[in-house]
Amino acid sequence: MLRRSLLAAAAFVGLPRSDTRAQSAVSAVASFSILHDMLREVGGERAAAQVIVGPDMDAHHFQPRPSHAEALRGARVAIRNGAGFDGWFDRLLASTRFAGVAVTATEGLTLRRASGGHSHGGQDPHAWQDVRLAIRYVRNIEAGLMRADPAGLEHYRARAADYVRRLEATDAWIREQVATVPEARRVVITGHEAFGYFGAAYGVRFRAPQGVSSNAEPSAQQVAALIRLIRAERVSSVFLENIGNPATLRRLAEEAGARIRGRLYADALSATGGPAASYEAMMRHNTSAMVSAMRGDG
Repeated sequence: MLRRSLLAAAAFVGLPRSDTRAQSAVSAVASFSILHDMLREVGGERAAAQVIVGPDMDAHHFQPRPSHAEALRGARVAIRNGAGFDGWFDRLLASTRFAGVAVTATEGLTLRRASGGHSHGGQDPHAWQDVRLAIRYVRNIEAGLMRADPAGLEHYRARAADYVRRLEATDAWIREQVATVPEARRVVITGHEAFGYFGAAYGVRFRAPQGVSSNAEPSAQQVAALIRLIRAERVSSVFLENIGNPATLRRLAEEAGARIRGRLYADALSATGGPAASYEAMMRHNTSAMVSAMRGDG
């Protein structure tokens, strides 16, 4: 618990208080690292962006501290994923009687059902794994910033338009990369079911020993079924994730005679300097790693 608290303190970042630009900018708080990156892309210098659950941290069952509530009290914009992913953020908003603009990034999206009905009320909240749906996230963030800061409308509109163009190019690139893999080889084993939207959008089958929540414990039957799948289909794409306990997946790969092919980023970005320090970088890193493994490269 001490380590988690120290990580949380280190992850809760924003512009320095002494920065005069920060004092005049719109104070905005994002619940976790992926939304924080999108907020910075759209807000630019007009938004003093902060994040509560930072890189390489699990937002599913985060326990906020009083300092997090204090930041929300002074914020004009608060951004959450919704769909039960960051329900603790909803409780923070209620406890602080937040009076600013609350943005739900998944608003307006038709969400997938979570297989097995694990956490999050039966919904799969990982919609950002489909870049086309992430563009809706960006539009929702843009709209929230414009409501909070009407004078910056053209600024937010221009930055969002540029960001959307880049995301559209990323989406096209992912499709091109996956198309180089024969359909029968498009199978990936991951730690928990965070890639359902990626699979539906880009034609990849994902299997995981855990449910949608990274805290769910897999049953012996689930693990045994995955071992049979890996052996029967000679799956070469087995990946750890940057959050969660890798022990189950390591044991599964060992028993199935498979090799761990690297690390994917599902629910959190990497730290600055890592391979997934932005949302765009995360999607490109994950795609490159999976495509290489599915093709059997190396």
